[in-house]
Amino acid sequence: MLILRLLFLNIWRNKGRSVLTFLGLVIAVLAFGLLSTVVQAWYSGAESASQARLITRSSISLIFPLPLSHGERIRQVDGVESMTVSRWFGGVYKDTRNFFPQFAVDPPSYFEIYPEYMLSDEVRNKFYRDRRSAVVGRRLAQQYGFAPGDIITLKGQIFPGNWEFLIAGIYEGKEEQTDTGKMYFHWAYLNEEVKRRKISRDADSVGVFITSIADPGRAAEVSMAIDELFSNSAKETLTETEQAFQLGFVAMTEAIVVAIRAVSYVVILIIMAVMANTMAMTARERTSEYATLKALGFSPKFVAGLVAGESMLMALLGGVVGVALTYPVAAAFHEATGTLFRSFFVSFDTSIMQLLAALATGVVAAIFPMIKVYRIRIVEGLRAI
Repeated sequence: MLILRLLFLNIWRNKGRSVLTFLGLVIAVLAFGLLSTVVQAWYSGAESASQARLITRSSISLIFPLPLSHGERIRQVDGVESMTVSRWFGGVYKDTRNFFPQFAVDPPSYFEIYPEYMLSDEVRNKFYRDRRSAVVGRRLAQQYGFAPGDIITLKGQIFPGNWEFLIAGIYEGKEEQTDTGKMYFHWAYLNEEVKRRKISRDADSVGVFITSIADPGRAAEVSMAIDELFSNSAKETLTETEQAFQLGFVAMTEAIVVAIRAVSYVVILIIMAVMANTMAMTARERTSEYATLKALGFSPKFVAGLVAGESMLMALLGGVVGVALTYPVAAAFHEATGTLFRSFFVSFDTSIMQLLAALATGVVAAIFPMIKVYRIRIVEGLRAI
């Protein structure tokens, strides 16, 4: 206990330098944790995707719709349990900055395939009865203040004009990482309005078909069987697992993710250099003190251990504070980014990595000062000014 107190007092002996080093370490650990959480959130959609769900889209590009008639043939494929449809709407709420995902779906079949999106019986009944109604996720409702009974207007980008929707209720996520930042409404309403407004090229068509299969091990087999149905046709398809579908979006921004990951490690390397310089200056200033300790009979290992202890204690304190600050900062960041990320939370693994990075910084920063103190001769040390 006496040694720990001595170490604590020593690290604050030069208060200005120590405070700056401590703050730098805290900021580095915080930045490392936040950037690691961003990378984790980027992949969260793919990691939580099901291998028992298949996505069928146009083989040319996702932006090209598929005819609704494909659905009946897909249902007949061996291994397919159930099927539903989805279409990206791409509307804007009030201002172009207020963007969030909106999908036209067939509610009964869609929420059967996606049980992680939870609706109360009351909301389910209201939503299923009224074709003009929609449901929004809990996070989306909190962000924009949506409440059941509200009528909202979206300005269509893909489908021109103003579109009104009645908020039937709010869906909850089954788990913490479940995405509750989306809006779902009736595909039938979209299709009716497309016909009425004479957007003929988009009538009776969907963005993707979503199928659930009994055996995830047959995913490749069932995918090939579906695509063979429409080979050499005007509307060929590409079927893949939901996870592969999500990873396709991540791959589009892979360079950004790699850059973010690299920056997180560079931040740690920089603070390692800064802290190593601080410990080297500390060891040089206390050369005569360390020589005196050796003259009093303390072993070189003990004296070198004091240097290592100071470095590790500083790193541990900075690491703990940095980890503690990561949680509120991440929550504020998530609030500011709205629906950009499917889920955004600091995992236990990230916190452990932050602490390990901080401790590694302490170890690296202490190596050279320890060697210098270990090798210092008593006579030379006592003559040092």
